[in-house]
Amino acid sequence: MNNKLRFGILGTARIAKSVTPHLQASGAAEVVAVGSRDKGRAQKFADEMQIPQAFGSYAEILHHPDIDAVYIPLPASLHCEYALQAAAAGKHILCEKPLAVSAEQAKEMIDAAQRHQIVLLDGTMWYHTSRAREMKTLAENGSVGELRQITSAFTFPGNVLAADNVRFSKPLGGGSLLDVGWYCVGASLWMFNDVPERVFAAAQWQNPENISDSVDMHMNGLMWFSGDRVASFESGFTAIRRRWIEIAGSQAALVCDDFTRPWNPEKPRFWIHDANGVSHQQVYEHPPIERCLVEAFCDLVRERKIEHPWLTLSLNTQRVCDALMRSARSGSVENV
Repeated sequence: MNNKLRFGILGTARIAKSVTPHLQASGAAEVVAVGSRDKGRAQKFADEMQIPQAFGSYAEILHHPDIDAVYIPLPASLHCEYALQAAAAGKHILCEKPLAVSAEQAKEMIDAAQRHQIVLLDGTMWYHTSRAREMKTLAENGSVGELRQITSAFTFPGNVLAADNVRFSKPLGGGSLLDVGWYCVGASLWMFNDVPERVFAAAQWQNPENISDSVDMHMNGLMWFSGDRVASFESGFTAIRRRWIEIAGSQAALVCDDFTRPWNPEKPRFWIHDANGVSHQQVYEHPPIERCLVEAFCDLVRERKIEHPWLTLSLNTQRVCDALMRSARSGSVENV
């Protein structure tokens, strides 16, 4: 492996157009190839992104001797299949979130990564910013007192999307929970540094007459943790764009109105509110969130950290999402 981590990209999804420039701009990585089932689409993407090579299959990327790592921006239902192939081929894997469509698949991916001694990381970007690290520190060091409740929301109007968007396809792993609820669930687990004991969820379904074959268009969830701690969230494709979180303690509350991506990239901020309504804004500047993700992944590879805490968080997030979906379909409280 040369000094830069050489990436191949599996697919030409929209998110790949966002991440690829930051792979290219990183001093630790370079993009050497892109693959698609449609060679013409791969070539068009390569031309637009100034990528040297384009291939008409994913296999050519996976078995290319001059590629060290792959970025997988495919639909969630394909993550496990191609992550397993990439691991077997000895390629490190940066995989879009959600890591998989079930905890069973996520564990299979993690086991394969460790068996083949390659780094696997899911593409949740905001965790790797300096702002997120400071929020985590304040939640843990007693600055807000004992943690009691975490409340979050991530929604956007789905009517701006094409009818055949993957978010609306159950076979492809769609639905609001795995698309945007993933952030809310993961943030709650990360901040509490724990997994809930039981959960409850209610959903609005794509086809209320046939929910077994429908994705959730909107979901509200409750997660009960030990020590009388609770987290609640809202995810959906039916409301205005929102991405906020409140971490409430016994003495103060931390509020961030754009936790997954700063509204103003030049001013990543949050507030601490005390019991008397006095608030203090804190700003923690950082590079674009895509760059933060790329650098975090490259650091893991450079340090050969095959086992790392983000894998545990990914798997636990997937476990909780599984339980939430069971609850939404059954109408009952579910154990995790």
